[in-house]
Amino acid sequence: MKIILRIIKIAFKNKLHITAAYVSMIASAAAYLLLPEVFGNTIDSIAKSLDDGVSLSTTKILTLSGIIIGLSTLRGIFGFGQQFFSESVSQLAVYELRNQFFKRIQKLSLAFHDKSHTGNLMSRAITDVENIRMFISIGLIRGPYFFIMFVTVAIILINMDTKLGLLSIAFMPVVAIQSIFARLKMRILWTSVQERMGELSTTLQETLTGMRVVKAFGAEAHELKQLDVGSKKVADEMIKVEYVRATNMSFMIFVFMMSLAIILIFGGRSVIGETLSLGDLTKFLFYMQLLSIPIRMLGFIVASTARATSAGGRIYEIIDTESEVKETSKPLNFDKISGEVQFENVSFSYDTSGNSQALKGLNFTVTPGDIIALIGTPGSGKSTLVSLLTRFYDPIDGKIKIDGYDIKNFKISDLRHNIGIVQQDIFIFTDSIKENIAYGDPSASMESIVNAAKLAQLHDFIETLPDGYETMLSERGVNLSGGQRQRLAIARAIVLDPPILVLDDSTASVDTNTERLILNAMKNVMKGRTTFVIAHRLSTIRNADQIFVMDKGAIVAKGKHESLIQEGGLYEEIYNLQLKPQNDVMLDISKDDLSDFKVRI
Repeated sequence: MKIILRIIKIAFKNKLHITAAYVSMIASAAAYLLLPEVFGNTIDSIAKSLDDGVSLSTTKILTLSGIIIGLSTLRGIFGFGQQFFSESVSQLAVYELRNQFFKRIQKLSLAFHDKSHTGNLMSRAITDVENIRMFISIGLIRGPYFFIMFVTVAIILINMDTKLGLLSIAFMPVVAIQSIFARLKMRILWTSVQERMGELSTTLQETLTGMRVVKAFGAEAHELKQLDVGSKKVADEMIKVEYVRATNMSFMIFVFMMSLAIILIFGGRSVIGETLSLGDLTKFLFYMQLLSIPIRMLGFIVASTARATSAGGRIYEIIDTESEVKETSKPLNFDKISGEVQFENVSFSYDTSGNSQALKGLNFTVTPGDIIALIGTPGSGKSTLVSLLTRFYDPIDGKIKIDGYDIKNFKISDLRHNIGIVQQDIFIFTDSIKENIAYGDPSASMESIVNAAKLAQLHDFIETLPDGYETMLSERGVNLSGGQRQRLAIARAIVLDPPILVLDDSTASVDTNTERLILNAMKNVMKGRTTFVIAHRLSTIRNADQIFVMDKGAIVAKGKHESLIQEGGLYEEIYNLQLKPQNDVMLDISKDDLSDFKVRI
């Protein structure tokens, strides 16, 4: 019930629209309820004229016809208003709800997104929100209309003939009990349907996103089977829902038709016995027909309420989730930071229990403008270290400071605007090259965008494109090469002009010539900036002021390249197995390039 009340609260924020919807609803119901009265009086007038042998005057016929047409017109006009404003209320309500949902997802830390499936979140944002919209439109706005219709018609029928009136509504307790049971059962089933829909969305999203891998491994049949299994589960659950809904609807209609038959029997006898006029029986039957409308719609309202309850539960589960990375209520105000970074006994674990630590008691200070190369085996904690610096996660112990202030005292957006990041997994948006470069700073001038592209060695390539910087990129930048995507990501970080720079494998996936161009450009970019480079190439490491050698979440050695080689240990091992062979290959390629150049001369 709390979920439904929260949904109603959002809908009632749109006071003007909801007032107009309810006014239209009341006016439409009033016009509809007067029609049987007019029809009954018309029939009684005709019957009386026939009994008296007098023809009904044309004026009276036109008057009665005009009243019927007028009431029907009013009902149509106010019915339109009810439909329009109820739909407006539902759309405005889910607009706000969808924004709340997306805003919360944006604020939640990466720890939440690490555990969540994208397809499931998309299902909640689209399918579940649509189910809530249907409830607001049908259950919240039109529900009172049907309730008013039922109560008013019941009172009219009892006033017309107490016995027949009581007989006409005697079936309602049975229908109510059946509806309650159906709602409880359908809520459980709808929750299951929405969970299966989330799983299906996840499967579909992963298949479409990973289509290159699917085709590379010829796994189309496997993916089709996966989708078929998920789709079958959704279909089976939906059939169960429709079975309950159809059973409930059929039962209500059957009970109503039985009550109508009973009214015809007793009402017909009353007309024969002249204790009830033909017009009153006509009114009774018309009102019974009006009574059937809320009875029939009760099934839809029960279904929409059940769907909204389960959908609302899934939506508010996300909205009510607290981010593990919380922002302080009184953040520090600053424009730019100098770039001093301190880690004081910092530990971190992806496991909430803290049993398996990704970082263990890190302690170091980096002076502004220093270049720090992070090196280590996979899983040693390099990416985790820079993720904590940007507050993608918070440490379970210790403090991280920038310019002497705990980063938890900074506004998160201000902190991240002062740290330029080139991540290992580069994401390109379906937008122009210009907008992708300026993503972190939409107000960036064209001059700064071009300058960033030049520093990232991307400008010359962009100039060869017909639309230049306005060239639209495909989903995830598939119309760019790996090196081009890498350089675009670097340009995106440069345009922020950040005092701290984080380069996560920024040159690991490009060819040697492109790497050389990028490294030459980055020498200028990194001047005056505190830079953390997760390095896999000797050329990157040699330029570092300090090298942090990491192993199992700890910094096991620090220093420059020459001193670390002399010390031996893990760094020497990595150098001999990885760095030196790569450097030799690069030297061989450079010699080949020089030989080709001499041949061309």
